[in-house]
Amino acid sequence: MSVTYYFIETEKENEPKPKVSPVRKALPQIIAVSVKNVLLFAFGMTLGFPTILIPSFSDSKSGERITLDQDAISWISSVNLLCVPLGCLLSGVITQPLGRRRAMQLVNIPFLAAWLLFHYATEPWHVFLALCITGFSGGLLEAPVLTYVAEITEPSIRGALSSTSTLAINTGILTSYFLGTFLKWRNIALINATIPFVSFILLTLIAPESPYWLISKNRLAEAKKSLAWLRGWTTECNIEEEFNRIAENLENNPMTKKWMGKGALIEQLKLYLKPTFLKPFALIIFCFCIGNFGNTPVAVYSVNIFASFGVSINPYTGTLCLGMAQLLAVLTCVLLIKFLGKRWLVIISLTGVIITFFATALYTFLNKVEYIQDVTKQSNMGVTSWIPLCSVIASAYFSYLCIKAIPWILIGELFNNDIRSIAAGVSAAIGYVFGFVANKTFLNIIQLVGFSGVFWVYSCVAAGGLVALYFVLPETEGKTLEEIFDHYAGRGKLDNRVCRVTRLKNSSNGIEMT
Repeated sequence: MSVTYYFIETEKENEPKPKVSPVRKALPQIIAVSVKNVLLFAFGMTLGFPTILIPSFSDSKSGERITLDQDAISWISSVNLLCVPLGCLLSGVITQPLGRRRAMQLVNIPFLAAWLLFHYATEPWHVFLALCITGFSGGLLEAPVLTYVAEITEPSIRGALSSTSTLAINTGILTSYFLGTFLKWRNIALINATIPFVSFILLTLIAPESPYWLISKNRLAEAKKSLAWLRGWTTECNIEEEFNRIAENLENNPMTKKWMGKGALIEQLKLYLKPTFLKPFALIIFCFCIGNFGNTPVAVYSVNIFASFGVSINPYTGTLCLGMAQLLAVLTCVLLIKFLGKRWLVIISLTGVIITFFATALYTFLNKVEYIQDVTKQSNMGVTSWIPLCSVIASAYFSYLCIKAIPWILIGELFNNDIRSIAAGVSAAIGYVFGFVANKTFLNIIQLVGFSGVFWVYSCVAAGGLVALYFVLPETEGKTLEEIFDHYAGRGKLDNRVCRVTRLKNSSNGIEMT
């Protein structure tokens, strides 16, 4: 489907180029990213849905005809994350031939099917199948979403706009929590079925295709219109320099020519054995590990955790507060990342996680809270129950301040143009494997080391991550994609300063400069 572009006129070469204000230049990029974020909002709704399902299926008095034992319930919290990697692996493969925008459009179809299956489910396998579909669909969107943001945004605002992806997902999760406080899960599923329709329409009518992808397919006229739209609804003449630079870099890229000749597959595989892939890949995977072993399972089991603490408020209300803390944290990240940079936000984030999980573990140990309880068996521990409630909510805030978001931001920045789609899909796949393992092992860790022990473990994981990332995480905020690529290629070294002024530089990596 074609996109309609407005405010684009053909200029004569001798006419002066119109100036575009910074606000007008940034606005279309914000709009395009926001449209993409509707799809991530839909994915966030699926991630928050298990938190609503678990209490309904574990409570025999809820009137729900589908009931599950504890082992099956542990699968509800994790089976969707287990299926996400399968979609991620396929995501990178289909994104390049289909295009970023069309791939995002198609993902809405299985999302719609999953919500309808939830609503009409009568057997446990219906629920598990729907969870698998939502997980697989969430994996499919990773490569187009991550590459799309990296390829349409300018370096000066790329970090902030990339972090809005986590904001959109957390808004979806929070919305699930909010609806779960008032509505039955079947009604929520029916409401959520409308979101894929909205996402598809907005992607069709508003979002332009990535100029990078269009140039790589030799659709140059469309690429010029797309770039002109993204740079402030300006004229094609006004973006001619940037367009020529992108086109020249892609044309001169030696790997592009090798892919079209003999031994193309071997040449592609060699890219994944180079430091330019292995070093960023290792860093991103490490960030996924640190980010998931902590708040991910705590958020999923939050209703039961708050019931175990005997909090003075409804556990569902506590979970809603936890979701609001996550959303507030992501908003804080979006606002501060341009000024503080990623390194300082990660340091602050992990420090907060260490302290809050330590406090939760200490309270749980001193009050002899040994097991996670069913929400129907909530005890009342009085005023002191506010201590673990606030600690867990604070841990959610610090987790989402940066450590949960940083691997997703880095995926769009650290991989060069030759491998970005496939590398994004593979990285996201492994990231969700960590999420699955963290959720699936949560109850097992409690059985092994006790309820307080699981929080001691998560606090230690965050401490190890803080030490390691202090030494290995470079500051990429405001740096061009080429500077980042040169850092991992050994041709340069990123300093730890936040760059607020973007430098023009010739690129050998097929990357735009502004």
